Amino acid sequence: MTTLAERGALISAWAAVSPWGPDATGFRAGSHGALDTEAAVDTERWTVPQPTACLVPDFDTRRSLGRKGTRSMDRATGLAVTALGQLVGGQDRLPGIGPDTGLALGTSTGSAQSIMDFTRDSLVGAKPFFVDPARFPNTVMNCAAGQSAIWHGLKGPNTTIAGGRATGLLALQYALRLHRAERAPTVLCGAVEEYSTARAWLDWHARGGAPGDTPLGEGAAVWLVETADTAREHGRNGLATVEGLEFGFAADPEDIRTVLAECLRTLRERGGTGPEDLWAVATSQVPGPEGEAERAALDEVWADAAPRTLPCAELIGDTYAASAAFQVTTVLAEAERDASSAGRTALVTSVERDGVVAAGLFRLLGGAER
Repeated sequence: MTTLAERGALISAWAAVSPWGPDATGFRAGSHGALDTEAAVDTERWTVPQPTACLVPDFDTRRSLGRKGTRSMDRATGLAVTALGQLVGGQDRLPGIGPDTGLALGTSTGSAQSIMDFTRDSLVGAKPFFVDPARFPNTVMNCAAGQSAIWHGLKGPNTTIAGGRATGLLALQYALRLHRAERAPTVLCGAVEEYSTARAWLDWHARGGAPGDTPLGEGAAVWLVETADTAREHGRNGLATVEGLEFGFAADPEDIRTVLAECLRTLRERGGTGPEDLWAVATSQVPGPEGEAERAALDEVWADAAPRTLPCAELIGDTYAASAAFQVTTVLAEAERDASSAGRTALVTSVERDGVVAAGLFRLLGGAER
């Protein structure tokens, strides 16, 4: 189990491209209205085994970013660059984001579709090297982070994180480490996941051909993470402080409840958080025994609290690597609307069948809706 608490670090802005819409406005409306985004898949575009999915409405990389520099850009990279562009801003750049700004971006394998397409081209072409070299960068896991940094002129530390559903919290942990090491006073971090034919079939085979309880989703959620001093320097009060992050691993799925309960207990004790202090909880909402273990751990440690439950995956689908990032963003979006959240805490939890367990505790600062 690993632990990190960094109370001097602030999340002071956020952006999202999600099935609720292509920007933060759509995310706020969808989250607050608990809008279900599941819809039938266009089978002429996607040859997939599942009939429904939760897709970013009408998203197209070239329409979003323009034709220049996007000919070979895959969907995951397009989603990440778009979300970060909304956070960074265009010519009127968000104050404090400069060439030394770092980037910690979470993903699963990068773009599974790009990897499979490039491999297939090397096998069916007249010769193995008859492939499009411009598409080779898409096959590496750090493509989205690298392209995002180039596109937005970020020359600080650039890192790609992969850790299953907890990836967003792991990326946040890395951003805090950059702060502690004084490598980057300002870091953009979050996670991205794309929907594709390749991902749909991989998910289908992983389930042994059984239909999933949650449709696949996609999108990107990113935040501006900075020290309190840096935020004040640029006139930002912050939306939330990171009170603590806890990670564990359950080698046996039956241990998920025990491992997560230990993470939650550590966060509660270290933060001195009482039952009346806990404003909301955003769980991973995975189906099956893992989800039951997640709920049981929360009931065990927080039986004396009555927080709000913020839905996410049940509305925007299984966004896998971006799951925890969307959970955190849901907390931030809802806290902007609810004045009672100011000064209180919110909990984000993540579990999955591969055994990665995580929890994050955030203290909300009552940032007004922008």
